[in-house]
Amino acid sequence: MAAISLPLTLEEFRTFHKIDRTLYSLLVNELQRDPTESMQTLALWIWLERTGSNNVIVKILSLPNNLINELANEAATCLKCIEDNRFLLLANTSEIPLTRKLIAKEFSIFFFNENRDSATSGIRNIITDVCLKALSDIMEKALNRRCSKQTLMESEMSMVSYLDESSLIGRFSQLELGGGMSPRRMMVHDDPRVDRTMFVTFSKGYPIAEWEIREFITTTFGECIECILMQEVKKPQEQALYALIVFVTPGIVECILNDKDKAKFTINRKHMWMRKFVPNS
Repeated sequence: MAAISLPLTLEEFRTFHKIDRTLYSLLVNELQRDPTESMQTLALWIWLERTGSNNVIVKILSLPNNLINELANEAATCLKCIEDNRFLLLANTSEIPLTRKLIAKEFSIFFFNENRDSATSGIRNIITDVCLKALSDIMEKALNRRCSKQTLMESEMSMVSYLDESSLIGRFSQLELGGGMSPRRMMVHDDPRVDRTMFVTFSKGYPIAEWEIREFITTTFGECIECILMQEVKKPQEQALYALIVFVTPGIVECILNDKDKAKFTINRKHMWMRKFVPNS
């Protein structure tokens, strides 16, 4: 008589996926990464294991936290490549050195572009069949914690007054091409500058420098910035809470927003929100 296989209880299922839970907990708790993105990241790594890369999760857990964080950044790049066929052209990047070393064979980000269909279905199935069941309790706690912080952050951002934003608008209106600008910033554009500009806000207590913004956007979307205007602060220790970014084409604005009103990014574990710039009339 054939043996009857009984379904695992939720507790048994989570115990079976203990190592995955450990890595996910590290991502969202110790590294404070986005819980939803981290679930997709873990699903990507599990998918790589299933496609022939041995012990990916174990190898990652053996690394120091800073390298795990960098691997997660590379995974986010791979996920964008899977989601958007245009990403490689826009981002102008093909380097995922830590992931390549982890896989230990000839490997590049083009692998994900060439296997978009199988990666999409595979990762989706892993999220549904594994991650949502094994990680839901950890995810819920992380989301609740971030929700509390988000409410505080949004209330802080709402304190950016009309007068403060107007000071940036005044500087924006005084911008003129040339005058020491780089060749890229001296390009002649057919599109009005306002159509190529985004208003950016940061969380109080988590300062983001201009070079961090420029490095992140250039790495993610390519050489597309004409100029950045940071909020002027009176004291060196004060933090800029907002900025204007002028791009070389309005297409970059549309790409960043991806049909949404605003976009949220994480730069070195600090949050940045971006929306279209609308001058006050």
